[in-house]
Amino acid sequence: MAKDKGLDDGPQAVLAHALTIDETRDQLETNLEDGLARSQIPTRAEKWGRNELDDGPGVQPIKILVHQIANAMILVLIMAMAVSFGIKSWIEGGVIAAVIVLNVVVGFLQEFSAEKTMDSLRSLSSPTATVVRDGKTETIPTGDLVPGDKVELKTGDTVPADIRLVDAMNFETDEALLTGESLPVAKEAKAIFDADTGPGDRLNVAYSSSTVTKGRATGIVYATGMKTEIGSIALALRATDKKTREPRRSKDGKVKPHRYVEAWGLTAGDFIGKFLGTTVGTPLQRKLSKLAILLFGTAVVCAIIVLAANKFSNNNEVIIYAVATGLSMIPASLVVVLTITMAAGTKRMVSRNVVVRTLDSLEALGAVTDICSDKTGTLTQGKMVTKKAWIPAVGTYSVGTSENPVDPSIGDISHSAVAPSNAPQGEGDHEKVTPFADLLEHNTHLKDFLNVASLANLARVYKSEDTWKARGDPTEIAIQVFASRFDWGRDRFTSGDEPEWSQTAEFPFDSDVKKMTVIFEHKDGNSMVFIKGAVERVLGSCTQVHWDNDEGLIEMTEALREEILRNMEALAKQGLRVLALASKEYTVPADKDAPLDRKVIEENLTFRGLVGLYDPPRPESAGAVAECHRAGIAVHMLTGDHPGTARAIALQVGILPENMMSFAKDVVDSMVMTASAFDKLSDDEIDDLPVLPLVIARCSPTTKVRMIDALHRRKCFAAMTGDGVNDSPSLKRADVGIAMGQAGSDVAKDASDIVLTDDNFASILNAIEEGRRMFDNIQKFVLHLLAENIAQACTLLIGLAFKDQSGLSVFPLAPVEILWVIMITSGMPDMGLGVEIAAPDIMQRPPQSLKTGVFTMEVMVDMVVYGLWMAALCLAAFSIVLFGFGNGDLGIGCNDAYSGVCDTVFRARATTFVCLTWFALFLAWEMVNMRRSFFRMQPKSEKYFTQWMHDVWRNQFLFWAIMAGFITVFPVLYIPVINHVVFKHTGISWEWAIVLIEAILFFAGIEAWKWGKRVFFRRRAAKLAAAGSGDLQHNMFSQFLTMSESPSQEKAAEQGRASAGQQLQVEMQGQKIEQAQ
Repeated sequence: MAKDKGLDDGPQAVLAHALTIDETRDQLETNLEDGLARSQIPTRAEKWGRNELDDGPGVQPIKILVHQIANAMILVLIMAMAVSFGIKSWIEGGVIAAVIVLNVVVGFLQEFSAEKTMDSLRSLSSPTATVVRDGKTETIPTGDLVPGDKVELKTGDTVPADIRLVDAMNFETDEALLTGESLPVAKEAKAIFDADTGPGDRLNVAYSSSTVTKGRATGIVYATGMKTEIGSIALALRATDKKTREPRRSKDGKVKPHRYVEAWGLTAGDFIGKFLGTTVGTPLQRKLSKLAILLFGTAVVCAIIVLAANKFSNNNEVIIYAVATGLSMIPASLVVVLTITMAAGTKRMVSRNVVVRTLDSLEALGAVTDICSDKTGTLTQGKMVTKKAWIPAVGTYSVGTSENPVDPSIGDISHSAVAPSNAPQGEGDHEKVTPFADLLEHNTHLKDFLNVASLANLARVYKSEDTWKARGDPTEIAIQVFASRFDWGRDRFTSGDEPEWSQTAEFPFDSDVKKMTVIFEHKDGNSMVFIKGAVERVLGSCTQVHWDNDEGLIEMTEALREEILRNMEALAKQGLRVLALASKEYTVPADKDAPLDRKVIEENLTFRGLVGLYDPPRPESAGAVAECHRAGIAVHMLTGDHPGTARAIALQVGILPENMMSFAKDVVDSMVMTASAFDKLSDDEIDDLPVLPLVIARCSPTTKVRMIDALHRRKCFAAMTGDGVNDSPSLKRADVGIAMGQAGSDVAKDASDIVLTDDNFASILNAIEEGRRMFDNIQKFVLHLLAENIAQACTLLIGLAFKDQSGLSVFPLAPVEILWVIMITSGMPDMGLGVEIAAPDIMQRPPQSLKTGVFTMEVMVDMVVYGLWMAALCLAAFSIVLFGFGNGDLGIGCNDAYSGVCDTVFRARATTFVCLTWFALFLAWEMVNMRRSFFRMQPKSEKYFTQWMHDVWRNQFLFWAIMAGFITVFPVLYIPVINHVVFKHTGISWEWAIVLIEAILFFAGIEAWKWGKRVFFRRRAAKLAAAGSGDLQHNMFSQFLTMSESPSQEKAAEQGRASAGQQLQVEMQGQKIEQAQ
């Protein structure tokens, strides 16, 4: 055989597609049954490396460093430094240079750490592979695969490496990424091809990064990482992206001169946008970058105002004053604090079972108004147990409770001849418990039923080391356990050298078809079709049934179908998920290689019975749904289950109100719908529904997409959960796509924004809480920083009125003082605010608005009020020292150097500096909660006089940052040279009394403003919440209680434009204020 030129240094000497299965096994020194031994893994991993594509340099320190320098805030500092050095103001220039270096270094370290964190988080959400090692099946990261590993593949998986198929059942992969083939490729495990066969024709291998679109397979890894086909393509395509825009061509293919100018302009715009950060990063990062540019412009305007006020004198003092005023508008630590906050947020989410895949989703989570969730495994435990089985000709079998749902030897089975639809309440308690063997004796109907249950089933139930274990889908495991109770498990009939049944074909379960079909050949040569699936779908394909134990097959009439559906409804009302089982004899076509027609195979079936599965709700689901309602978030259940089952579970967990019958009929009908009914409606009809469905049963992937679109038309912000391949469109369409980490397919994870590592609905709430907490904290430190900027700018601009003997303005705050407050005094406390814990009422507020972002009207008003109050007190301090207790002499040259005549000015400036420093530090504590009093952050606490001490100490990072701010004031005030030469102030003595008095006034002013806000919002909330009853479900759904069923639904439709989550926002606003008091 020809040598494999592409794998000369690989684990094989020849191409895998040119080898038989046994030859591949021998080449790779593996075991087809048990896979590799664990002892072989380290050696192979060391030899062949990790199964990863070389994605380039990864985290790039140089790029991060450039990003730290290339932002508007640093550019202002650089300009200020250049001006200072230009006028030979070496001290100011040197200090500004030190601030630039400090800011860049801290920012670099934090962004580098954040990039590393995001890199590690991406690995947490990376695709996984199901492998068999030492005979045990386990799930591992794809990067840990080595050549020789035995891998199991199923629909929805991303193929983790290049794999030589060993066994394939209706197995197809999407190889468009590799070969350009638009249609899925059907694979043949036992085929062998010539060595020079092209990649697109190698039907016995599955390529890394291709997607399994159908069926299942097992295979052996023969190439990993850059040795795979996708690796060779990545190697060939490795090149830097074009940095320039191509000029547009006219229809004749020529480029006109003005198009080159246009292309150069767009390229320059791209570069500048990327350089300044306005076109890269998350929406909030881009918004803050634009804010930085706005502040840059404001700083220039302020500097011009200073120059104009001093008649554009080129005096060094005037220029330094202009520099100081420009610096006052720059929150230099803002970008650093934002980076730290986001990095901390992603780490916290991991500890709460949430992996963030995109930073955008961090901001989006806090704005979610509606959650569309699956039921099985998310709201429920995903631990199915078969509770009922109904066979028309025999009766109903009920399974007793069991501590271990996968142990078929625990739990009794009772039998009743009464059908579920005719069984009286509590009848099951009196059913007769019968030994399994007795139930099977002379019972062909039960045996036929169990044949379907065990063979139309991919799950395995087996005993290992005296412990029962199961592998497979929870639904199939439950059915397999039921069959195993009668010793009718799949392994009994399909294992061994001469199995009784051999599988020849399979049509896997599909969320559109909602059926799973297999074809088995008996050892006597006869073949059977076994099928299970949604009752309506299976029943529609059945033409006959055994209805009476004494009768043979009879025709399936409409009356019988109705009776079967009544029994299904009876089981569904018990909260059971109901599936139908059917079978038929099958004649193998003459041309065995001809493609099978699924539609033909799944018709003319014999109905065998119903199986009722119970998946109990997670204990925390009801509380989590109630918490969502308190947070103003509506929960929608989109499930493939029967409407009765879905309704029962939705009522148990609180998605549906308990008093549904109190609502108008059209509202009730809208709350629970089937996918078929929902899909028949036009967009306009959906928009006219009084409420969007809270439960959609028999849901298909297209229904999920339409639901998201309907929510968007109602201005809702939607999160969608998903786990299957077909869920990816809805995950992408949703504002926040949430994939399941355990049950989710790789395709779904790739389409999602966040991944739940525990598949638990309550973790969605954790993610939303973390998103709101981070949003809150960003709002706090942005308000804190910008209020200081306003205070400094106003102090300096109004301070232009202080003229010395030469007619030049004397600044109340020196440039270095301003930088000290921005970087040292505020920087660390702002980081402390960034890691502040969530407010107690954070999940009792309405969702945040991404349209306004952090700059709500309240924040902007607070920013101005706090800034003006600080400026007023600072100017008062300067004036009191200078004019109240001093002689009012502003001297001459007091912006430049200390002298006896400037002593009063320097003392006034020192007092102003200390006041501003203390105001900034106290404001950081006040920002812990934007409405509550500093002394009553915990309104329900009984520690009326000491609670504030506990609150101050709780966030120790913030506490020590503020303490450090207080302590560092003293060295810069009293150390010689530093005070006179660098900070342009001098030590103070009696002026501390002014500082203390003004600190009290500042505290009183902030507290008074907060009190006024509480009164205002309390009164507004009282008006809005006047109709509330206090009952959560009543508040959530009360909007629908007054709706009449008049022919004109205009008012109802108008009220229903918003989802239930939006309707609750008004009441949540009221609750928020009450909590804040």
